[in-house]
Amino acid sequence: MVKKKIAVFISGRGSNLKSLINHSKKKNSLFKIDLVISNNFNVKGLKIANKSKIKNYYVKYSNKRIFENRVLKLLNKNKIDLICLAGFMKILSKKFIKKFSSPIINIHPSLLPKYKGLNTHMKAIKNKDKYSGATVHIVNDKLDSGKIIIQEKVRILKSDNEKTLKKKVLKIEHKIYSKAIIKLLTNY
Repeated sequence: MVKKKIAVFISGRGSNLKSLINHSKKKNSLFKIDLVISNNFNVKGLKIANKSKIKNYYVKYSNKRIFENRVLKLLNKNKIDLICLAGFMKILSKKFIKKFSSPIINIHPSLLPKYKGLNTHMKAIKNKDKYSGATVHIVNDKLDSGKIIIQEKVRILKSDNEKTLKKKVLKIEHKIYSKAIIKLLTNY
């Protein structure tokens, strides 16, 4: 079985990246992490990629068009089958999404369509929601609006604050991202 080649885009600590790498190393995994791209220099996620001997690049993001063109060259050169956004804090252009003809997926820390964008945990607590969670979805040209692949929820306790809720949701993210990739790849 030929494993699908995945590129993971990050902007920071890389905890979802680490979780995906761990899953990819399992004997029966359908995918392997082949490339890591970060828009930030010297972040923990790049160190995780180095330690795992995965090709990784810092691509400066001062100009969106230049950034996306450089990244597309790297993706094509490495014959990437799927892009996973994992804490990547930039929005990809409609042009980029169209040029990369394979799926791009993202993990988001809310139960979409609720709370697109940033500050999801604060919004859920402020609105006294009973549940929050994580969603993996297809990336399209609208922020956090693509087709949902998988979601899982977590109960918000009265004692929860932004920090404790973030920790609970992150645990779920680590659990469902690989499941979403497998679900996508088996239907792709």
